[in-house]
Amino acid sequence: MALRAADGRGDELDLVVRSRRVVTVAGERPLAVGVRNGKIAVLQAYDAPMRARERVDLGDVALLPGLVDTHVHVNEPGRTHWEGFETATRAAAAGGVTTIIDMPLNSLPPTVDVEALQVKRRAARGKCAVDVGFWGGAVPGGIRGLRPLHDAGVFGFKCFLSPSGVEEFPPLGIAEFRAALTEIASFDGLMIVHAEDPDLLTDPSGPTYPEFLDSRPPDAERRAIERVIALAAETGARVHILHVSSADSLEPLRAARARGVMISAETCPHYLTLTAEEIPEGATAYKCCPPIRSAANRDLLWKGLADGVLSCVVSDHSPSTPDLKVPDFARAWGGVSSLQVGLPAVWTEARRRGHTLADVVRWMSAGPAALADLAGKGGITVGADADLVAFDPAAEFTVDVADLAHRNPVSPYHGKTLHGVVRTTWLRGRPTGAAPRGDLLTAVHASTKEEG
Repeated sequence: MALRAADGRGDELDLVVRSRRVVTVAGERPLAVGVRNGKIAVLQAYDAPMRARERVDLGDVALLPGLVDTHVHVNEPGRTHWEGFETATRAAAAGGVTTIIDMPLNSLPPTVDVEALQVKRRAARGKCAVDVGFWGGAVPGGIRGLRPLHDAGVFGFKCFLSPSGVEEFPPLGIAEFRAALTEIASFDGLMIVHAEDPDLLTDPSGPTYPEFLDSRPPDAERRAIERVIALAAETGARVHILHVSSADSLEPLRAARARGVMISAETCPHYLTLTAEEIPEGATAYKCCPPIRSAANRDLLWKGLADGVLSCVVSDHSPSTPDLKVPDFARAWGGVSSLQVGLPAVWTEARRRGHTLADVVRWMSAGPAALADLAGKGGITVGADADLVAFDPAAEFTVDVADLAHRNPVSPYHGKTLHGVVRTTWLRGRPTGAAPRGDLLTAVHASTKEEG
């Protein structure tokens, strides 16, 4: 229903949020955002009179679109003691993330067929504080199940080219990978790839971080990515590279895109904000695969973001119980818990490097929404879902894992002082809170949703 008068004398809105810093991918400007029935109904000048049942004036606190995180391991069902839909989505909402897409592992069963997808949907229903979609999995012997999963509403398919860390989700060999890409290309699906060459990975020679880092060299990523590029070009499939940690991989990605290969890539907050040099001895909260690399490598990843070679920044939130993060870097579980602090972590480093909040929105909201073809997500535009975040970019806080909403108190950000505080998160025009109101999303049609 359209407003009959721009001055607000027409139909009453449900909510108006005003800010002198409304952030879009094009920049910042003073605006009043009018919401009706969960959608952004109108954008007006900051001081425009508008009739609404509720009004919020943020002043100089920024208003961002809700973040979209397409790389979250919720782990429910089966490993809910690691994480779960209730705790993961509360952490997401607290961090300004209004949509997540759940990875097909480390849940039991993994999401590799329609029956497993249904099990996961039942596990999630009624628990989610934010909207949740699902990736399917591509594993050996599972090619015939890919199209049914696609038809059932997954957003694409994840595979590994090296061991995943859990035996129920094995990697694809090159022949299997080619066959899976051929099948996925036949229905214009999307393959997302953990790209490390298993032939170049070794067991760590000792318990320290430098020894772990040496066991997963940059060339393992680059060589695997080059193989993915070649097979994407051969099959015509759409492919996305997950969690790029090595800047050595940027040039082949740039060249492939210039040739018209349908390939995109992401990186993660921990690769952009943490460095190998700073990791304390024995601090296994920092362990992840691929690993956090040098400060010089981090600088080049930022350049890859600025150049558009990397189009998304997503969490790869991969939590576990504390007992799995011991005793050392050789044997601890590899995964970083950062879902709630990704926005301030990235903003802290971005502002230091001269980037803007509009850049952050492009990387953490618009880019992931485009990757998953999430219509109505990722921007403050008329007709979009009213997923909004009041973000104070000048405020500071010190991370305390005891205050984070994810299930287990483990994070490499513990004790770090970050810039930027999420003041309020709105999901379709209503503040997120104790009542779980998130929808379960399906990719059959971008606008179709199942009641959460």
